Amino acid sequence: MSDATADTPAEDDAPAKKPSRLPLIIGLVLALAGGGGGFYATWSGLIPLGGGAPAAEGHAAPDTHGAPDAHGDAGAMADVAFVELPQLIISMGSTADLHHLRFRASLEVAPQHAAEVSALQPRVMDVLNTYLRALAPADIEAPGALIKLRSQMLRRVQLVAGDGRVRDLLVLEFVLT
Repeated sequence: MSDATADTPAEDDAPAKKPSRLPLIIGLVLALAGGGGGFYATWSGLIPLGGGAPAAEGHAAPDTHGAPDAHGDAGAMADVAFVELPQLIISMGSTADLHHLRFRASLEVAPQHAAEVSALQPRVMDVLNTYLRALAPADIEAPGALIKLRSQMLRRVQLVAGDGRVRDLLVLEFVLT
């Protein structure tokens, strides 16, 4: 035999196989399905994790068995008071492209805190005015902007009013002209 024939590979050797990607794909699909299922279970409340509000905050839920209340929603509305905020008109944008935002809101509070929140109304108006003036018209015109702005304003009002005093911020008027 010569050296030339000894260095060439034999014809009966099969080419090396590439490793299969099937386990990687199956693992990725299962991880995505598990993550999506976990997110849905947490988001829908099937798995209660610290982010949600407690179901009954010291009050037992009445057992109505699907029957409508004779008083409508009067039982649920008895522990709610609203503090009306005066209208704000805010100038936005540059002088060449001047826009005005007309904003009016109401604060949902517990009846025992209504007087306290009303007394803090100048601070509440200050924090809302400061926040809204910092916005650009593009921030307001974006889709879904009102939801984001409302949550930001509610958080600021809750910080000013104190813990547990303001339940919600109801936007009554929000017009960009």
